[in-house]
Amino acid sequence: MGDLSNSDFYAKNQSNDSNRVAGFGCSLMELRSLMELRGTEAVVKLQEDYGGTEGLCTRLKTSPTEGLTGTQLDLDKRREVFGKNLIPPKKPKTFLQLVWEALQDVTLIILEVAALVSLGLSFYHPPGDASGESCGSAAGGVEDEGESEAGWIEGAAILLSVVCVVLVTAFNDWSKEKQFRGLQSRIEQEQKFQVVRGAQVIQLPVADIVVGDIAQIKYGDLLPSDGILIQGNDLKIDESSLTGESDHVKKAADRDPMLLSGTHVMEGSGRMIVTAVGVNSQTGIIFTLLGASTEEEEKKEKKVEDGHRNADCSHPSIHPIATIATDGAAGFNAPGSASLINVKKQDGAAAMEMQPLKSAEGGESDEKERKKVSISKKEKSVLQGKLTKLAVQIGKAGLLMSAITVIILVLFFAIDNFVLQKLAWMPECTPIYIQFFVKFFIIGVTVLVVAVPEGLPLAVTISLAYSVKKMMKDNNLVRHLDACETMGNATAICSDKTGTLTTNRMTAVQIYIADVHHEKIPDPGVLPPKSLDLMIHSIAINSAYTTNILPPDKEGGLPKQVGNKTECSLLGLVLALKRDYRTIRNHMPEEMLYKVYTFNSVRKSMSTVVKLPDGSFRMYSKGASEIVLKKCSHILNEVGEVRVFRPRDKDDMVKKVIEPMACDGLRTICVAYRDFASNPEPHWDDEGNILSDLTAICVVGIEDPVRPEVPDAIQKCQRAGITVRMVTGDNINTARAIAIKCGIIHPGEDFLCIDGKEFNRRIRNEKGEVEQERIDKVWPKLRVLARSSPTDKHTLVKGIIDSTMSAQRQVVAVTGDGTNDGPALKKADVGFAMGIAGTDVAKEASDIILTDDNFSSIVKAVMWGRNVYDSISKFLQFQLTVNVVAVIVAFTGACVTQDSPLKAVQMLWVNLIMDTFASLALATEPPTESLLKRRPYGRNKPLISSTMTKNIFGHAVYQLIIIFTLLFAGERLFDIDSGRNAPLHAPPSEHYTIIFNAFVMMQLFNELNARKIHGERNVFYGMHNNPIFCSIVVGTFAVQIVIVQFGGKPFSCKPLDLEKWMWCVFLGLGELIWGQVISTIPNSRLRFLRRAGQLSKKDDSPEEDANEDNEEIDHAERELRRGQILWFRGLNRIQTQIRVVNAFRSSLYEGLEKPDSRTSIHNFMTHPEFRIEDSTPHIPLIDDTDDDSARRRKMYSSQPSSPNKNNNAIDSGINLTIDSSKSAASSSPASPLHSLETSL
Repeated sequence: MGDLSNSDFYAKNQSNDSNRVAGFGCSLMELRSLMELRGTEAVVKLQEDYGGTEGLCTRLKTSPTEGLTGTQLDLDKRREVFGKNLIPPKKPKTFLQLVWEALQDVTLIILEVAALVSLGLSFYHPPGDASGESCGSAAGGVEDEGESEAGWIEGAAILLSVVCVVLVTAFNDWSKEKQFRGLQSRIEQEQKFQVVRGAQVIQLPVADIVVGDIAQIKYGDLLPSDGILIQGNDLKIDESSLTGESDHVKKAADRDPMLLSGTHVMEGSGRMIVTAVGVNSQTGIIFTLLGASTEEEEKKEKKVEDGHRNADCSHPSIHPIATIATDGAAGFNAPGSASLINVKKQDGAAAMEMQPLKSAEGGESDEKERKKVSISKKEKSVLQGKLTKLAVQIGKAGLLMSAITVIILVLFFAIDNFVLQKLAWMPECTPIYIQFFVKFFIIGVTVLVVAVPEGLPLAVTISLAYSVKKMMKDNNLVRHLDACETMGNATAICSDKTGTLTTNRMTAVQIYIADVHHEKIPDPGVLPPKSLDLMIHSIAINSAYTTNILPPDKEGGLPKQVGNKTECSLLGLVLALKRDYRTIRNHMPEEMLYKVYTFNSVRKSMSTVVKLPDGSFRMYSKGASEIVLKKCSHILNEVGEVRVFRPRDKDDMVKKVIEPMACDGLRTICVAYRDFASNPEPHWDDEGNILSDLTAICVVGIEDPVRPEVPDAIQKCQRAGITVRMVTGDNINTARAIAIKCGIIHPGEDFLCIDGKEFNRRIRNEKGEVEQERIDKVWPKLRVLARSSPTDKHTLVKGIIDSTMSAQRQVVAVTGDGTNDGPALKKADVGFAMGIAGTDVAKEASDIILTDDNFSSIVKAVMWGRNVYDSISKFLQFQLTVNVVAVIVAFTGACVTQDSPLKAVQMLWVNLIMDTFASLALATEPPTESLLKRRPYGRNKPLISSTMTKNIFGHAVYQLIIIFTLLFAGERLFDIDSGRNAPLHAPPSEHYTIIFNAFVMMQLFNELNARKIHGERNVFYGMHNNPIFCSIVVGTFAVQIVIVQFGGKPFSCKPLDLEKWMWCVFLGLGELIWGQVISTIPNSRLRFLRRAGQLSKKDDSPEEDANEDNEEIDHAERELRRGQILWFRGLNRIQTQIRVVNAFRSSLYEGLEKPDSRTSIHNFMTHPEFRIEDSTPHIPLIDDTDDDSARRRKMYSSQPSSPNKNNNAIDSGINLTIDSSKSAASSSPASPLHSLETSL
């Protein structure tokens, strides 16, 4: 694998000389080897070989200040020589691969076997002229030649229907994959980056960046390519995604100028020259290595595992990528998004040795590891967890029923022939007997097929995929499928203020300067020239040079704000005072700035030092007014002279200027400066002394108006039982004013508005440790948290999630746009990042991206989330009714008449319409506003509510009465021949056709009933809004007519006349009337049903609980891999023992634990912080809310202890580095012990 000569890009780029010919002073390989150096080594090499960054720019024909010329010819040439900035995505699965995967389904395999055996036997004619009599009555009246010829039809028909099911499943997977790739490319296209071309700063899509471009980097960027720093201010980079080191690395042009793609800018700003793009960048090299290793690995696997099925059916070849992309999002963000990589780099060479390749001995540890991968690949959410469990349980019950059916039939046949009739077993009769046994086997399989709800995974997939597609239109770009459904259960939203609740178009509206408070921006003439000049210089120089105000796009529009919005408002103030900041910036270009202290969440201010012509220094500073004023000892008076600024004056200023501004909902910014002597030069790294003793120039009040649609959206949330909290870095008065405007708080209510300091005082004990009990006293009433740090936001979110005050665990959504919001976004159940204002880091940590940065889009997400849950419930209600009826009919029919009234092929058709079409019809119901009128379901709500249980059993009773009446009295009612006890290959009877037809008609009309799950009366309401539903119902009806009239032998149907058809439709219509009867019965009358429901829930054995990892696999896969599962059961026993040992050891480690932030909901299953199952009582699959004993039981048992009560390493936020590698340094990731630990 280390030998890369086989990878094609390497071969292409061997031609160093051709690059020289192309006219560039250095080749691709030289640049690549340069980028593999670090620190001083790199600086030395740059100086010696290239003459520093200047020399490198000359060789690459670019200017460090003006960038490339940007001519198309030059750009094309660069792309040809140095490559494009694209990492080719992994090849998608072909349709045939998906078909092959769909064929792995256990029930389908059983059916295929049954069909092939049936086919084989139908072509086998027993030798000799064995007369029917000698073989006993079992042979029935052996039919004439023509009939026996048609024996193959049943087998062929089963195979045909299997093909249908497989094609539908494969097509669904294929379209899903296609959708994901579209989504992925859309996320990539939206990522833009600032580069300098032709001395102009422009925004380019990341893919258009070429080697030699001068890129401007700033706080929050995700670097799109490798480069070398030309000039930087206070630049700190998080390289954990490449190196696994969570500490931020300081970068400077003279110390460590190497910048790598896929790393995050955590602080500061600067400019770099791009030296490697696409597959030649460090991230690209690793991806290429991965690609090469994947192929090699596949070859090895083929040798090692002949016949040993790959554990993860759905992603056979992504093993290495998944182990390296430790982000749970990896499965979704296919290798397109560079930032997912987590490979140790040794001196820059991507050292892949730490990933032991799969070897023959690797056996089970690898299997377990792979298993974890398969879990992280398939996005499983809470809902899907519940569904998988339900499907497995139903499957087990079905297996049991089908086994009993076969045994009863075989015994009945044997006893009848060999005991009662005392017949001997004759060799020539063997084939006939075998044919009977095959028929019994097929009946058994039929029962199993009907019992297993194959439609469940399909319904979930369709429902989620449909929702995700529609949510795109509602400005929600869903990155993790499960987030969409989790959002429906959200009970709390912690929202940012700026940009989400407000428009994020800031304008300066008030100013306090020269001892006067101006309520609106004054005329420049009335201000003292000295103060005005200082203020204008301070604003122009002490703001990011990437921040600009551009002329409007349309005539008469508002000027365009680019960059940091707060800085834009200050630059707008300069323009309003009829001055131009650009001329000042031209006099003092960025490279002449002496030192920059960039803004971060700790400083809450930004300062820039410049050297004055006389050699002395001046520092301009700006930031949150109360913080900067504290550091001021002087202020400019009414004529622009410096006067002393005493503590008493400060208090006056706060009371008379800052608080009134804040109460108007304005953000206040203080602008100040300080002069330093040139000799001795100040010690710039001693920040505490440098940023003190300032002279205040002015205080500016900046308005950020509330978005017009927000108050209405917040009201909807509150109606829907969701608490909205505002978490902001602003002053508490500003925050309170905005919260009142938004409707988050209403005067007279009992609520808390506190700032970060007070919040920490309330939640920390004497030792400064966060205590869950203290948080529990604060969060229920907290509505506004002002002046909060990212740590506070994370602590609050974590505190709410871990709280055990209420029976239901809180499900928290968080919005964020800044890099510092990363930890909170990851910790939350659903993280929303801002698509426009959000930094790349925030988007990377989020689950959903709001493409319009608007709070009201979150409400749409809630609606869609609830809709998904309801769609699945509707489908379940429909599916389970059919299952219950069909299983009972097939079972009793087989036992009483030795033949199932519903044939295998008919059952498959019912399965097909039930599963595929019903899931399509019921899963695509559009959401309605009424969804927002009920409380969230919460995490522990059973999947099947008591109303649904009532409906399922109620309709099952009706259908069973009709079918059994038709079965045992149908021939008398309709005056036709009885279809019971028909001989082996007898032609289809009218009797059984009527039963089949009535059954399908009842299902069709019950599909209408299933549209409502909360006991509503009008089942037709809103049907016209769902054309898919209407067309499916009509289409199914049409196909049913064709099957009955022309299905003939394959479908075991005999054409019916109009009268019989009318009776079938009439019996179907009875479903609608019966539905009204059922909804009249109050739930409280049906206590016994709840009991039934409770019994039907198999209490999972402890090892199965620990086996949560494996529970995630589809039940079909489970059956396939019984042997391995037994193996895991063994492992799980050990796991349980280890858990006991760990409980004793945990007190030692408690302080050392690292928070493993969660990316997707699988980690609920695998990480202790999220293992709800361990501590809460098991979620019943059937509702028992009306059951008093159950309620009492809940009361006593639903106090899950928070796993990190005293784990202060987590709570105090010590470890809040945004570590997208999720601390790769845990016990070697491939070891089986590691996988045991994670699941513990």
